Amino acid sequence: MMRLRILLPAEILLDESAAKVTAEGLDGHFCLLPNHIDFISILVPGLFSYEDDEGRETFLAVDEGVLVKVGPEVMVSARDAVEGEDLGTLERTIQEKFGVVDEREKIELSAVAKIEANFVRRFLELQRHG
Repeated sequence: MMRLRILLPAEILLDESAAKVTAEGLDGHFCLLPNHIDFISILVPGLFSYEDDEGRETFLAVDEGVLVKVGPEVMVSARDAVEGEDLGTLERTIQEKFGVVDEREKIELSAVAKIEANFVRRFLELQRHG
């Protein structure tokens, strides 16, 4: 058995025993079992599941984060995660809730790019007049 902990910025969402963990990283889906070697992965927004010692599978929608497996410990640090009633609800959560963050990030990056462009333009004006 593994010890699975899912940590969010403001709370510990989950601290359970797990026989199997499945998640999605930058390189695609992967599965961890208790005897798997130590492992690190950057998680992308997607479905996350784990099986308990009785074979019951639980699904969560997980925002981007990091998963680290060291020995029997699996720790996930994510920006957000939600346990859902069914896979359809979780899929919508991933698209709607976690997609909002992506849109907000795009707006923030656009604002930073405008500030940088304005700074460069003013710097060039100073060079010409200075």
